[in-house]
Amino acid sequence: MVILNATGVVSPSEGDRPIVVFSGQRVLWAFSFRLLTLLMFALQSELRSRLGWVVVRAIYDSLPDFQRARLEGMGFGPFLRLEELAPDVALIQALKERWDPECHAFLFPWGHMVPTLEDVVRITGLHVDGQAVTGTTYTSYQEPAERLLGLEVQGERSSLVQRTALQASLGLTSARRQTGEGQAEHMERMTDDARAAMAEEEGEAADRDLRRFLTLVIGKLILGTRGDPVSCRCLPLLEDLSNVGNYAWGAALLAHLFDSLGTSSRVTGVAGFFPLLQVWAYYHLPSLGRGVARRRGAVPLLQRWRFCRDERSLRRQVTMIHDAMDTIPFGHVQWTPYVGEDDATQPWVERGRPYFGRDIWLHCYNTVVPLHHRLVARTLGLHQAVVEFPTRQRLWERPGRSFRGIQQVTDWTVRRRGKEVVSEATSDEDYYRAYARRYGAQVYRGTRRPLDPEGRIASLEGVLHSTIQQRDDLQAVVDQLRGELERAQQMVGGASSSREDPGRSVLEGQLAAATARAEDALAQLREREEELRTALAQTTTLETEMAELRLRPEAAEVARWRQEAAAAARWQQDAEEAVRLRAEAGDLRTQLGEERHRSDMLRSEMRGLERALALVGRRRSVTSRSGIPSGSAGHYLTGSSGRRRNEEERRQRERAPEGSETGPRAMAPPSPRPPEGTGESG
Repeated sequence: MVILNATGVVSPSEGDRPIVVFSGQRVLWAFSFRLLTLLMFALQSELRSRLGWVVVRAIYDSLPDFQRARLEGMGFGPFLRLEELAPDVALIQALKERWDPECHAFLFPWGHMVPTLEDVVRITGLHVDGQAVTGTTYTSYQEPAERLLGLEVQGERSSLVQRTALQASLGLTSARRQTGEGQAEHMERMTDDARAAMAEEEGEAADRDLRRFLTLVIGKLILGTRGDPVSCRCLPLLEDLSNVGNYAWGAALLAHLFDSLGTSSRVTGVAGFFPLLQVWAYYHLPSLGRGVARRRGAVPLLQRWRFCRDERSLRRQVTMIHDAMDTIPFGHVQWTPYVGEDDATQPWVERGRPYFGRDIWLHCYNTVVPLHHRLVARTLGLHQAVVEFPTRQRLWERPGRSFRGIQQVTDWTVRRRGKEVVSEATSDEDYYRAYARRYGAQVYRGTRRPLDPEGRIASLEGVLHSTIQQRDDLQAVVDQLRGELERAQQMVGGASSSREDPGRSVLEGQLAAATARAEDALAQLREREEELRTALAQTTTLETEMAELRLRPEAAEVARWRQEAAAAARWQQDAEEAVRLRAEAGDLRTQLGEERHRSDMLRSEMRGLERALALVGRRRSVTSRSGIPSGSAGHYLTGSSGRRRNEEERRQRERAPEGSETGPRAMAPPSPRPPEGTGESG
């Protein structure tokens, strides 16, 4: 367990291994910055998911029966009864890196793929039919927030309300789990707190409670953002509660998700209802093995899955998912996973069926994006006979992503954005070739794919897959014709019966001829398949050889760069050596200056001594002329000090008491004067 204390130091609790420790600006022990960032994102994403989902479910359970009936009538009932799905951050990030904002679709080796309105309806249970979730955006939402919610927005020109204030208005002053509190106890406590704050009868107070709850559901789950505050741009649509169920909230969810996927790949994570992407991938790409099926038969379909947790690092998981996407066989992609579903238990599917399989505009406030369903025609069980390349033809520029409806008042019901779609392909082969030429460099993100800069390998793989599909379809037709022929032969019952019933004989002959033609076509397709496999192997080998040839000059260039790097390293070493020698020369100059200073000091002292000796010599000459015996200066000084010492001893003897060793003694006779001529001459 990691504890964040008041000083900003993260420390391990007792008995756990330390994970990361910070102290001010110093990092004592930590993971790399990239790994730590991804880890924190994963933890924050899961925390935010739990916070939003659990709180919304607790408040929903606390609503009175008449409020739940109103939500059912609006079409939010199936969505609000969904259970929490743990986020698969690695899968979401891998899918985001495959998103192409030009055509609003995912790019895979087998072609375009994109979540559709049918996926939204079946997975979430939200309605996709009705009025567009759009209208007018305002410079400030302060007035509708105070009037409809009784709350204040964060700033004067803002559309955000504090999540804590919104939850407190619904009775949840604290949504945190208390110490020693289990999940069931936590939910029960929050439900009781919210129930105590809810109006129990219809009226203005009940309408305000419902608007607050819908603002939390829409701003936190359906059209959620990465930040903690909740957007209240939906308030103009919630003013008339009787009309809320007429809006296509499921289509708005998909538009918001598409808009979030179009952000930079460096932005980790996706805003909006990310479980839609997870369950969509679980159904359409089962080979990835990221989800585990549970509760078969439950609707909406999101309740049938749970995330299969992976303990590996996030970056490692993303890399492995990319590799798996690049190596999934074409036949393992589930284009029509909902065949055989019991739609009788899902009335919301029947309501949205007229919007399935159509190119349509998706609206979400000031965001309007196209859904090019023709890019994924195989979701209808059809062959991909067209390819659409978007072209930039805009009459006006869409505001930047920082625009949130607070710069100016704008009526988005009369504004549009998007791109026209053109196509010249007429068959599967044309589609795959054009797709490979257009997206070949963007499709392959893994590490185990051959280099295919011009898309030749991808084109042949696509054509081969199309041929395999045609062969499988034709094989089914041949099997059906053979079965019909066998039944006809059994009904005819031999040659005698054939003469009695000529019509049956003719039918048998037609079936036999059709079976023969189908078998011939099947044989031709198998030959075509073998030719394509051979061509694919040859092309792969050729591309590998071409890659090696391209790498040869690159290798020579690398060798030259290495030589230049080695020379630069040597030059750097020489420069460092020169710097070191300069430093040593400076030290020597400093030492030399110090020695010169000492020498000057010694010379000064020597000159002072010379002057002192000269002065002593002059004084001795003066003394000799005044009657003092001649002698050396040293003898004169020694005699003077001896006389002073004798004087001191005499005074001590005079002061000492009788009987002491230091008492008065007889003065010693003076020392004889040295004979003339023995002293040093001046």
